[in-house]
Amino acid sequence: MALIVQKYGGTSVGNAERIAAVATKVIARQKNGDRLVVVLSARAGETDRLLGLSSEICRSPDPRELDVLLATGEQTSIALFCMAVKDMGFKAVSMTGYQAGITTDANFGQARINCIQTQSIIDRLQDGNIVVVAGFQGNDEEGNITTLGRGGSDTTAVALAAALGADVCEIYTDVEGVFTTDPNICSKARKLEKISYEEMLEMASMGAKVLHIRSVEFGMKYNVPIMVLSSFTDAPGTLVTQEDKDMEKVVVSGITYNKNEGRVTITNVPDQPGIAAKVFRPISEANINVDLIVQGGSASPGRADISFTVAKGSYEKTLEILNQVARELGDCKVSGDPGIAKISIIGLGMRSHSGVATKMFDTLSKENINIKMIATSEIKVSCIIDEKYTELAVRVLHDAFELDKNFETQGTVRVQEEKE
Repeated sequence: MALIVQKYGGTSVGNAERIAAVATKVIARQKNGDRLVVVLSARAGETDRLLGLSSEICRSPDPRELDVLLATGEQTSIALFCMAVKDMGFKAVSMTGYQAGITTDANFGQARINCIQTQSIIDRLQDGNIVVVAGFQGNDEEGNITTLGRGGSDTTAVALAAALGADVCEIYTDVEGVFTTDPNICSKARKLEKISYEEMLEMASMGAKVLHIRSVEFGMKYNVPIMVLSSFTDAPGTLVTQEDKDMEKVVVSGITYNKNEGRVTITNVPDQPGIAAKVFRPISEANINVDLIVQGGSASPGRADISFTVAKGSYEKTLEILNQVARELGDCKVSGDPGIAKISIIGLGMRSHSGVATKMFDTLSKENINIKMIATSEIKVSCIIDEKYTELAVRVLHDAFELDKNFETQGTVRVQEEKE
């Protein structure tokens, strides 16, 4: 008898018909002898609807009260789902994050899980229930409702799987697995049978939206096998698992892109110790996450230029902060470019194969795509380019690295969340 944690996203429970379909699928698994813990997201569009309601009341809602409001989306889903299961003659019980024993820190809107007390879930499983848990939420030490941030239901599911010692965590979504790139812009995109946690972390952080990055971090830390599957077909999915020797045979496993960034540059800053800290400290104090950073020499001796990227939602605020920094430093200029995209190639094989970055740069050059910034890690190369070339860049890189082929025929270049 296997213990399975399943997570279904908002489109999977978007209406009564889909809720019934998911209930039928879950019941079938229980009939086969599995014990089921099901984590549900709010129905598609519900979280945005609730955010809209809050904005009608005030421009900047109190974070605690906003979490109380947003948590109702998942509670609606779990209640409706349990009604459907019971109507089909089977046992189910809904549990909020609090009832499921999920304790978080008090960072409203972006809470991180501290611990999970699983006994209440285990007791209900032993009574023959399908246990249905609200994703995206928990409670802090004071008993306040907290939410984990957008995409947090993935994190709930993998964290529960880790705490319960589940055999597998199945993430059901509107795609059939993890692809070599976005199949919506590259018809040759191929579904991967398996991918390492490390590669999936890079893909999630670089723009792939199949799994929430914090869920992959949990999976890797506690060695939870994660299967990405479709809610709407019975096609085999993608297993996210530990690295094995075969995975390094593939030089590049996937290509990701992210259009949700803007580039900011401050030029002619003093080239001396402490200046970088002075530039970035007020940005971090404004809770703005910085991505790629490049510092180089300026045209003036003893001066430097610094460029970096931030999310587009933080772009205008970053420019405002940086202009203030420029005034304090004197003789500095600030400029920005919101029309950029980040393209990344990712693969474990980069550790042992040379020439990967060169191949990427050559491929983009042949299409007259200018590279504005470059960043690398052990298994990733990222380039900032003009946003208008995003789709073209993805397609030509996919062809260049022959990602439509399986690795046997692919060329060789040819339970506590970590604190941030």
